[in-house]
Amino acid sequence: MSKTKFFISFLLLISTISMVQAQDDSSEKKYFNPITNTVPSLTVAPDARGSSMGDLGAATEADVYSQHWNPAKYAFAYSKAGIGFTYTPWLSKLVDDIRLMYLSGYYKLGDADRSAVSASIRYFSIGNIQLTDETGQFMADASPYEASVDLGYSLKLTENLSGSVVGRFIYSDLGANVGGEDLYPGSAVAADVALYYNNYLVLGNSECLLGLGLNASNIGSKISFDKIKQQFLPANLRIGGSLLFPMDDYNTLSFNIDANKYMVPTPPDVRGLTTAEAQEKWNEYYEVGSLGGAIKSFYDAPGGLSEEFNEITWSFGAEYAYDNKFFVRGGYFYENPYKGNRQYFSVGAGVKLNSLQIDVSYLISSVPSNPLDQTLRFSLCFDMDGLRSLMR
Repeated sequence: MSKTKFFISFLLLISTISMVQAQDDSSEKKYFNPITNTVPSLTVAPDARGSSMGDLGAATEADVYSQHWNPAKYAFAYSKAGIGFTYTPWLSKLVDDIRLMYLSGYYKLGDADRSAVSASIRYFSIGNIQLTDETGQFMADASPYEASVDLGYSLKLTENLSGSVVGRFIYSDLGANVGGEDLYPGSAVAADVALYYNNYLVLGNSECLLGLGLNASNIGSKISFDKIKQQFLPANLRIGGSLLFPMDDYNTLSFNIDANKYMVPTPPDVRGLTTAEAQEKWNEYYEVGSLGGAIKSFYDAPGGLSEEFNEITWSFGAEYAYDNKFFVRGGYFYENPYKGNRQYFSVGAGVKLNSLQIDVSYLISSVPSNPLDQTLRFSLCFDMDGLRSLMR
């Protein structure tokens, strides 16, 4: 019973934070001040399952794409191994040559299945861009892209708790040197540290699965494109909860929630300052180290505690499954209007046939002029246990 009370308290805490945030928004003068970082593709949801539930996955049941959401979940994966691939046409309402491709997989070690190794490759192509000068004259063609490769290890620390560490190499190429500026491809290294807890609890006559997850991702070096100015990676803290209800022997329903906060310093407020004063503020901002910036990100917002709460994004999602073979999903993502104003619904479906699972998701913006509107994702994954059974 204490675990039930803990989960209810967890949801009440999140609701209270949201109410405080809404009250602060109405009483304080705001201005548009989003968190700035580079290599933003590292935060893009790569798979159709997570994106169809409002971009969440910190505490949902483990799948092939847990490397992005919470790699500690691999230690609790049912299958011995799996591999998956996702293709996403990005900003398809604006252009037709931006795309994200993502490959991930895992393998559980030993007969006890208490640990797993995992890896992923992410490639984000920004397409072909024609660069012009201030008069509109053509200068050069550019083909920017971002890529990352990572390797992780997860381990069951107890029967209900697992931990994981992931190392990542990041590469970003802007694709051209123009305007007399020396621009270079940037590279960086980063790490993720994650925890995952799950346990069964009784609600009414049903034995439900409770999941709690935490993932601190992209904590590492800064990155530079001119060998002078060091920019922040999108370090992020994700915390989530999940509760799965077995409706009967064939039908299950899960409710999930994630909260995210960038562990990157808030840009300084330079309104009303002279050019020199503003430049000094920005110099101080970029001189902060990545680890110091991660710590500072929890208390440095110019608007105080209310602005810190505004920097949290929220994801709410649900998943219905029939016989663990057919899936219907939906969710909602919310970001404060003064911190980016990404707000959208998402829907999706999936089907699992022996060793193969196919998922699709679709994004529906709830605010005007959102370039992410109508984003479509396709995911394909293979269960290695299922493949082996087919080959026998």
